Amino acid sequence: MKLNLKRPLAFFDIEATGTNLGVDRIIEMAVIKLLPDGAEESKVWVLNPEMAIPLEVSLIHGFYDDDVKDKPVFKSVAAEVAEFLEDCDLAGYNSNKFDIPMLVEEFLRAGVAFDLKGRHFVDVQNIFHQMEQRTLKAAYQFYCNKEILNAHSAEADTRATMEVLLAQVDRYKDTEFIDKKGNKTIPVQNEVAALHEFTNLQRAVDFVGRMVYNEAGEELFNFGKHKGKRVEDVFDVEPSYYAWMMNGDFPLYTKQKLKEVYERWTATKATRPQQPKPVQPQQQSAGSGNAEKKPFQQKPFNKQPFNNNRPQQQRPFKKDEPAKPVDGDMLQALANKFKKS
Repeated sequence: MKLNLKRPLAFFDIEATGTNLGVDRIIEMAVIKLLPDGAEESKVWVLNPEMAIPLEVSLIHGFYDDDVKDKPVFKSVAAEVAEFLEDCDLAGYNSNKFDIPMLVEEFLRAGVAFDLKGRHFVDVQNIFHQMEQRTLKAAYQFYCNKEILNAHSAEADTRATMEVLLAQVDRYKDTEFIDKKGNKTIPVQNEVAALHEFTNLQRAVDFVGRMVYNEAGEELFNFGKHKGKRVEDVFDVEPSYYAWMMNGDFPLYTKQKLKEVYERWTATKATRPQQPKPVQPQQQSAGSGNAEKKPFQQKPFNKQPFNNNRPQQQRPFKKDEPAKPVDGDMLQALANKFKKS
């Protein structure tokens, strides 16, 4: 089928260091430009993101720091990318939420104009999700070929959910699944442990996903400025982050799991050899017991000019003198100074 196009439609996809639009950077960008006459043009850019690629992300898209260290940075190709996408509408999968915003951020950082006005954005994922709805009602119709009677009552929805699972186990019992790393398995089995593993792909620590496990089973922050970092590593450099989260508007279970990590980190920290901190002079006290350290003493006020090289006609500081009473001459002098009548 040929798309009815009035101008080029650029399908594109981005691989990045993460999903935080304000922090992460593009590593790879591929574009297939479909022209109104049916012809295609394509380009691929592999880039140095100018930041470390988290291991968890590398395991997904296959790009490691060594692979991109000698590649150009986005700023050096930004004008070329903008020219290739000139007068194009844009299309992608989840592109409205990720790829387009990420691309715009990179253009802004590079200082290259990329006007979105007048362009159309086609997000293929949105078509999929809206036409093939992922509601319980849609699932019950798809797997069981039934309509839920008394929908949205707890009992009816619970029974429908049970029947959908039974139908899924039967339907996919021999179906092969390929994950993002290319591993092939048959995950939907008539065994609860296997179903648990397959339905918890994110490996969340706290259900809502503020923390997730990496491949080594270590907790990582999954939001904010420390996203992708080990929780214990963050505590090493910013222990106050724990207090901020505990006092913040986070779910209680998230705080409970965070507390467990913090207590484990604290216990581990106590067993580490502590490096002595250098003592600053102002921290020394008379009772320190060190004969070579003298207690802090207030130095007498230096009555000499700050700059010994300045001309002698400048007035040095004077000793305190009693204030003179205000008289008419002083008031007139002030009035003349500030041009008051």
